[in-house]
Amino acid sequence: MQSPVFLIFLVVVALIFFVIVPSRQRKSMAAKQQALRASMTPGTPVMTTSGLHATVVAVGEGTVDLEIAPGVVTTWLLPAVREITPTAKPDQVADVEGPAGLPGGGATRATGGIVDGDGDPTDPTR
Repeated sequence: MQSPVFLIFLVVVALIFFVIVPSRQRKSMAAKQQALRASMTPGTPVMTTSGLHATVVAVGEGTVDLEIAPGVVTTWLLPAVREITPTAKPDQVADVEGPAGLPGGGATRATGGIVDGDGDPTDPTR
């Protein structure tokens, strides 16, 4: 048989690990979220929990309006905003070229055709 003191000790240790530690973590996370919400103003670049990059247009009571493309504004719940993202400067954006020297890999255009090295999708030599 085990002593009652050992049993009480186990209950106290379990209480610490299952109640007190997670409570502190929740408080810390809530404080970080509160600071994030306080720093969101119109024009702030953000990323949502689903990985969508957008710009804050307006912050309401429990919601935030995000511009996800020029002229396209959607409304999200505040907890959906994961973080504020740094703004990329124009000289930091890489100019990616495809194998044919075309932007974006030179694969397709709106016509759906393959574009060859001279960039003419109507070229009969394709």
